[in-house]
Amino acid sequence: MRIDVFTLFPGMVDHFCAESLLGKARTAGLLELRLHDPREHTSDVHRTVDDAPFGGGAGMLMRPQPLFESVEAADPPRPLYLLGPGGRRFDQALAREFASGDGFSMICGRYEGVDHRVREHLVDGELSVGDVVLNGGEVAACLVIEAVVRLLPGAMGNAESPLTESFGATGLLEEPHYTRPADFRGQLVPEILRSGDHARIARWRLAQALHRTAAARPDLIEARGGLTPDERALLEEFPPVPYP
Repeated sequence: MRIDVFTLFPGMVDHFCAESLLGKARTAGLLELRLHDPREHTSDVHRTVDDAPFGGGAGMLMRPQPLFESVEAADPPRPLYLLGPGGRRFDQALAREFASGDGFSMICGRYEGVDHRVREHLVDGELSVGDVVLNGGEVAACLVIEAVVRLLPGAMGNAESPLTESFGATGLLEEPHYTRPADFRGQLVPEILRSGDHARIARWRLAQALHRTAAARPDLIEARGGLTPDERALLEEFPPVPYP
């Protein structure tokens, strides 16, 4: 997969994507990450990419010319998204959609934003990682890249992980997990997980996922069409593990 990122701080994105699974994915050839600095398409000695807004107002805006020329020179994979709080909300479903393609691109804004002609005539849409305002789009770009690349075949050591984790095949939040020691400061691992009864463990895990999702994200339960009779029976059979 090829992902192009247009940013005034390419090192921020490059360093993040050089570590852990992303770094391994790049080394293995699963991810081709191309970073483009719009400052390379300026002509003045200061490499100016921003200017004051027409009509006045606070802050500065990214000028259209460096962004347009940077994109035109790179010929990046489409769709090309501008990262910003007003865009389509990025979620796991969209991550899976991106992961099924050959690539996409992102523009990281800075200052007070970008000239509106970038939205109108350069990008294919706007993408938001949440109802927050950041200093720039680099952190958002890293979030999107990690969420997408980890879904590529071969990127994760366990191919079942994306299916069983939160927002996976069941559409639920993930159940609680435990590892050794079984007794940590008097806090015990649930006995059922040490029973060896794998069928019952599977039922317990589904019940806990249902409990957690119903309490924290009831909208996900509604999106699945509500609870089935079997799921209601599971909730009665297994009490919930406490969550903070």
